[in-house]
Amino acid sequence: MLAHTLVSPTAAAYTSGRDIGRTLESARSRVEERFLEGGTVLLSVMDVLNRLLNSLEGVTAALDNGEQSDTGADLRATVESLTALPVTEENRQQALVSLAQTGRDLRKYVSDMQETMRYLRTFAVTVKITGAGLAEFAGFAQEILERIYSGTDEVNRFAAHLDSLDKEVKLAAAFGASVSKGYADTVPAVAAALRDDAAKIAEHRKHLGVVAREVGAIARGVQSKVASTLSALQIGDITRQRIEHVQATLSLLEEFLTGEEGAKLDAGARKRLQNVIHHLTAAQMSDMCVNFQRESENVVTTIASFDHDMREILKLRDQMSGASGESGGNFMRALESSVSAAHEIVRQVDTASRQADQVSQSTIGTAAKLSEAIANIRAVKTDIHYMALNTNLRCSRLGEEGRSINVVTAELRIFAGKLDESADAIVTGLPALEAAAGRVTPAMDAGTGGLGEGLTSAVGNIRSAADMMEKELKVLAENGREVATKIGLLIGKLDFQRDLGEVFARCADVLDEAAGTEVADISDLAEAIASLDRKIFKHYTMVQERNIHRDIIPACAESAAAPAPAEPAKIENDEDLFADALF
Repeated sequence: MLAHTLVSPTAAAYTSGRDIGRTLESARSRVEERFLEGGTVLLSVMDVLNRLLNSLEGVTAALDNGEQSDTGADLRATVESLTALPVTEENRQQALVSLAQTGRDLRKYVSDMQETMRYLRTFAVTVKITGAGLAEFAGFAQEILERIYSGTDEVNRFAAHLDSLDKEVKLAAAFGASVSKGYADTVPAVAAALRDDAAKIAEHRKHLGVVAREVGAIARGVQSKVASTLSALQIGDITRQRIEHVQATLSLLEEFLTGEEGAKLDAGARKRLQNVIHHLTAAQMSDMCVNFQRESENVVTTIASFDHDMREILKLRDQMSGASGESGGNFMRALESSVSAAHEIVRQVDTASRQADQVSQSTIGTAAKLSEAIANIRAVKTDIHYMALNTNLRCSRLGEEGRSINVVTAELRIFAGKLDESADAIVTGLPALEAAAGRVTPAMDAGTGGLGEGLTSAVGNIRSAADMMEKELKVLAENGREVATKIGLLIGKLDFQRDLGEVFARCADVLDEAAGTEVADISDLAEAIASLDRKIFKHYTMVQERNIHRDIIPACAESAAAPAPAEPAKIENDEDLFADALF
């Protein structure tokens, strides 16, 4: 409607200040509406920019968490433990070899004991045969033979324990040797793959961090521009105030002319006064148009730069989303593949370790059983010794009849003594057996559960960080789209020059046309219009308005004597001019 009204303005169409005032009111309403709407959009842009920066903080937090997980002590320790497996398994193999050798050393003494027990059985049978004709030796020969059989059983059980241990050691050593051989081919490659995957993920996230910082820098730049634009939108309020001041000036003129003081003026004086006031309002409007044109162009230029900034943000956002999507997934799949291979190695380690642990525990149990068996064998040896000694004493009393038995029982005592020699050697060797078993167990502790748990924990942390990154990037993408939409809307809403500038220029042209080309001389009316001059002057809130006023209506003596509105400090530039405005 306003544009239609102002298409072809003529002086005749604005014969009264009231008509011009209505035109100005329409312009004032439009500028107020447009700048209020623009301010609302700008505030909404500021809000979504804040959300965008918050989502960037979320992305940064996810990156920090990922970096800690990718390069943390858990993954490094896991990879180092994996790398150490070949050496660990080799140490275990050596411990098993040592254990097997210790067992074989004991087996030699057990064989000696078995051989001794065979000799003792032979002598015991000889005693029984030799003393068959002597009634007092019949029961003794059977008793000593039973004791020898009992000792033989103990020695055989002893030998069976060692044989069982030897089989377990051989089984563990054979499996361990196979595992150890496989380690040489698989462990270095798997460990290297884990390091490579972790390094790629760390590098990938480092790249994302760089992009995130670039997005943040641009977003904070836009945020600063939005804040500056909000401040620059004061030109809208300043323009509205200056239109109101022009409206007030025309209203005050009309009130003056219809009042008692205006009635005292003749028609010529009234016409000259109207001419001067029209020139005053035209000058104020023209100056306002110049200021509005300059400042609104700055606002529009700043807003137009948002478009480029947002395109950069969206481009970087897409780069982050794309990088974290397919390639990030590939990194995770590669890492999980490496971890799966590492878990297979850990499973083998666990199997070998359980076998080695079983051997170690069996060895410790066997050592205890062997110690008990040695005590029993010593007891048998003692019994045989004393039984043979008693037999010797009896044979001595029998004279020639007991001589043959005496010879055999003497041999029994000699060979029974040999049991002590073998038993002492075994007792001396048992600590070595236990020590060898102990050297097998630490190797197991170094390579099973902790390593598997470390791998699971490491990949779990990385997966969690990747999920968090994906979530935060989705939020970032949504906020990026919203910012772009808001800014696109803002550019359309705040193109002030498209119509407001033209409206103001037309208003100034109408006032110029109403004023005419010449400014009337009203110096003779200075005292008569002093009250009007003061009222108009009092409405101004800007030094610039007051200067324009005094250039056209010099202060009369009465006005000069009246207290002037408080003057702000001298305005050095446009920014100070806006800051001086009273809102």
